[in-house]
Amino acid sequence: MGLEVRQAVHVGEVELAGGDVRGLAVHEAARILGAASPGEVLGSAVTRALAAGSGYTWVSARQPRAQGIPWSVRDLRGR
Repeated sequence: MGLEVRQAVHVGEVELAGGDVRGLAVHEAARILGAASPGEVLGSAVTRALAAGSGYTWVSARQPRAQGIPWSVRDLRGR
């Protein structure tokens, strides 16, 4: 089909409003997703810290800045 997927992984507190979620963590995840290229999975520094020892490889060669987020996001590779 020619679809290319990009993904973002972030951890944070959200507010439930009816069937929606909102809050700073939702906006941060959206900004990180916006920084991802097709075929990439980007994770926040918070996610990286929480995933320590998980077996995932974090590639730090590319550290895009997500607009409005004061920390870098990193490319997350599978186990």
